[in-house]
Amino acid sequence: MDSVFFWVSKIVWTFISPDSLLLVMFLAGIGLLMTKRRQSGRILLLVSGFCALLIALLPIADWLYLPLEKRFVASPSLPNTIDGIIVLGGFIDTQTSDAWKQVQTNDAAERLLAFQALARQYPNAKLMFSGGNGTLDSNGSKEADSVASLMTGLGLADREIILESQSRNTWENVRLSKAMVAPRADEHWLMITSAAHMPRAVGIFCSQQWPITPYPVDFRANREQLLRLEMRFAENLLALRQASREWLGLIAYFLSAKTSQFLPDSNSACVRAY
Repeated sequence: MDSVFFWVSKIVWTFISPDSLLLVMFLAGIGLLMTKRRQSGRILLLVSGFCALLIALLPIADWLYLPLEKRFVASPSLPNTIDGIIVLGGFIDTQTSDAWKQVQTNDAAERLLAFQALARQYPNAKLMFSGGNGTLDSNGSKEADSVASLMTGLGLADREIILESQSRNTWENVRLSKAMVAPRADEHWLMITSAAHMPRAVGIFCSQQWPITPYPVDFRANREQLLRLEMRFAENLLALRQASREWLGLIAYFLSAKTSQFLPDSNSACVRAY
C-alpha cells in the first residue's frame, strides 16, 4: 500500500499543481478558440491571464505558508541533554547530483546547517539522517548516499551517523527510521525539517508514537510584508507550487490516516517542549 500511495500521490500532483492547472487552462483556451466554442476559449484565456497576474503581483504563497510555519516555535528552548537528532531529507537534489557527480543541495539546505550546529551542541547525541529517493526514477541515487561526504565537509567526519536510505516520502522517513533506531519512550529526540513541512512530519511522528522536539528551519513566509505588490511571476509561481504541495500533502496524509491530526502544533501529544 505504501508504494501505491507514493505513485498515486506523485501522478496526481503532476496534474493538479498550480503551474500545471494554469498551463492546462491556457492550452484549453487556445484549443477552444479553434472550435465553435470560441467564447468559452476567450473566457478560459481571460481567467488564466487573470490568475497569472494575481500570482505575479501578490505573495499568495506566503499566505499559504504562514499558517503552517506558525504552528511551532522557531529556535525553541532546548534541554542540556539530548539523546538523538534526526534530520529529514529533502535538501539534496539527487538528479542534479547524479548528472554532475557532485552533491547539490536545494533551497531547503537550512536543514543541513541546523543539523551541523545541533550535532556540535550535543556531542553525545545519536545522529540520524532519513532520506532515500523521492522521484519516480527508482534507479537514481539516494540522498543518504551523499551524507557522508557532506558531513566530512561540515567537520563531522568523526561522528557516527545512522543513515536511513529507503524512504521515498515523509511517511516512510518516520516509519523506517523508527524501525532502525527503536527509540525508547524516555529518550529525547530533536527533529529537524522545514517549518512548513513540520506539521505534517509531527503528525506522522505522533501516529508512530515517537515523542520528539520539533526544530523548524527554512522559513519561507515574509510575515512582515504579507500585502506587498511585486512583479515576480516565475518566483511566485514556484513558491505557490511548493506551498500548495504542503497543504495537499497534509490533506492526503490525514485522509489516509498517516497523521494523527490535520494540523499538529506544539500542544500535540508527542511534542516535547522545554
